Amino acid sequence: MRPPTTVGRHNEAVTSESASPVFRRAGISYLRVPARDPQQAAAFYERVFGWTVDTDRPDPSFEDGTGHVIGHFTPDAAVAGEGGVRPYIYVDSVDDAIAQVATHGGAVVEAPYPEGDLWVATFRDPSGNVIGVWQRGPRD
Repeated sequence: MRPPTTVGRHNEAVTSESASPVFRRAGISYLRVPARDPQQAAAFYERVFGWTVDTDRPDPSFEDGTGHVIGHFTPDAAVAGEGGVRPYIYVDSVDDAIAQVATHGGAVVEAPYPEGDLWVATFRDPSGNVIGVWQRGPRD
């Protein structure tokens, strides 16, 4: 039996679990992000968070900034809005991230607020999904 072929960093074929950081037992490694306009969504996450995206396909694929999470932007799923599971993206600065969100077509839902020694905020991406960002330590 051949090992399954998956997509790894920069969308090359990966045939070994040791060859890709997405293979982490019990780790979240794949997301399907609902997007009314998948190309626009891919561009948003690339510009705001520096994700690696492949837009040469109708359902653009992505890899987050760590290489631990991959997925696709897909038009065939309902936009999450404020309900359901909400992912949070770790950033160096919540304020800088929210500024980039606004610059690239997103909107702040909840302004930065303290949560213990963390700062957290939520935003709506151009498709309408509500996503969170968070940072550790003081806001500068």
